[in-house]
This record gives sequence, structure tokens and C-alpha cells, in this order.
Amino acid sequence: MKTKKITVAAILLVVMTVGFSFTALDKITVKGSDTMVILSQKWAEVYMQKHPGTTIQVTGGGSGVGISALINGSTDIANSSRPMKASEVAKLKAKFSTLGVEIPCAKDGISIYLNKSNGVNELTLKQLGQIYSGKITNWKQVGGVDANIKLYGRESSSGTFVYFKDNVVKSDFAPSCQSLPGTAAIVNAVKKDKFGIGYGGAAYAEGVKDCKVKKDDKSPAYAPTAETIKNRTYPISRYLYMYLRNRPTGAMKAYIDWILSAEGQKIITEVGYFPVK
Repeated sequence: MKTKKITVAAILLVVMTVGFSFTALDKITVKGSDTMVILSQKWAEVYMQKHPGTTIQVTGGGSGVGISALINGSTDIANSSRPMKASEVAKLKAKFSTLGVEIPCAKDGISIYLNKSNGVNELTLKQLGQIYSGKITNWKQVGGVDANIKLYGRESSSGTFVYFKDNVVKSDFAPSCQSLPGTAAIVNAVKKDKFGIGYGGAAYAEGVKDCKVKKDDKSPAYAPTAETIKNRTYPISRYLYMYLRNRPTGAMKAYIDWILSAEGQKIITEVGYFPVK
């Protein structure tokens, strides 16, 4: 009886050892844009359920952090809510002799978050730039109540910060702008502050109201919706990107092909973003 137990244990050990030797997982690491974290985690979750031989690890930190990780070789995919800078491409080329691969994978609109009690409903791009640069400091200057505007924004490593600065503010942010570590933190701050204003991905706008945005004084005001972001009538629309060091092969190619397929793109709309096409 004792011998039989040892034999069975030994057989089980051999079977387990052999089994594990043939089931090594393909591991893909994804790092970067906080705007894209919700979407990337959902992609990874659904894909791993369908492909148990692949494990996908997703972390945030900001677009700049993801691109730095791509350059130093510590991630396979860098998520970014802005295009790579020429200086970043130069560093990638110097280290890996490659210019990298840019893959637009979704569209997003940068929402302007206002507290639900705020009587202001629309702003022009120029007004937004003046608010965040500190030239407009009181809500009454844009049709609201007589109260100081409280500014909330992202940290400088964020792709959303870079895009908003380059395309809306077009100068330095006001020193009074409070930098927060993620879009959810901005939404939470504006939700609690009736005189606050913030910006971030459209998918995060819960518990606050979206301010309509006008390209200029003579243009209509648009809210960030699926239609206005898809046709680019919402003035602060952008692509979201995945960056790789080289053209994908094997498990990574299969994963990216799936993301760009009808199934992967359908998940984008379910999460609150918008298909790339």
C-alpha cells in the first residue's frame, strides 16, 4: 500500500513536470498612458480569456513613462495619448537602431470637466487656453458667477498634459494649476469643487458635466460624443497610440491584430472610447 502511494505520487510529479514544460506562457508587457489604462486592461482581460497561453501585464504611469520604458527595453508596448517626440525617436534609434513602430489603436476626445453646479456650459478653445495659462481667473469673465477658477490638470509626464498644452494652452500652465497623478483624480477633484475645472479622457467623465467646446467665437459648440469625436468636429479630438520597437511577430502580432480587428475595436466603444476608423 505504501509502495503504491509513492508510485502514484511519482507518476503525478512526472506528469506535472512534463505538462508544465510544454505550457510556458507568452508574456506581453504594456506600459504608459493613464488615459488608456482602462481600455488596455479590458483588451488584455478579454484576450487572455480567449488565449490562455498568453499573459498580458498592463500598467500606467503616463505616456512619457511608457515611452521611456520602451527606450530602455523594459516594456514591449508603450501606450501613448500623444505622438512620440523626435528626441524620443532619436534615443530609440541610438539604442536599438530602429525608429520604432507607431500603431493608432483608438480615438479619444479630451473632455473639459466642470462641476455639475457650474452655470457655464460652453467655452472656446481660446478661453480654455486663457483659463489654463492664468489670463482668465474668474468665472464671471466667461459668463459664470463671481468666483475664482480652480485649475486641475495632469503631471508633465502625461501625454494628455502635452497634447493639451500644445493644442489648447499654447503657453505655460498657470502656477495655480494643481497637477494630479491621474484623470480619475482630476474628475474626483472637480466633482467636489464647484468652482473647479479639469481635463482628461472622455471615458472618465462620471459625476461631472462635460463642457461644450467651440473652435472659435463663430463656431458651434460641441460636446465630446461618439459622433463628434469620430468626425473630428469636437475640437479637442486625438488618436491614441501603441508604440513598439520593431514590427510585431508571434504572440505580440496576434494580440495587436486582434486589437485592430472588429472584435477588439468593439471593446473600445464598450469602455467609452472610439474606434480608430
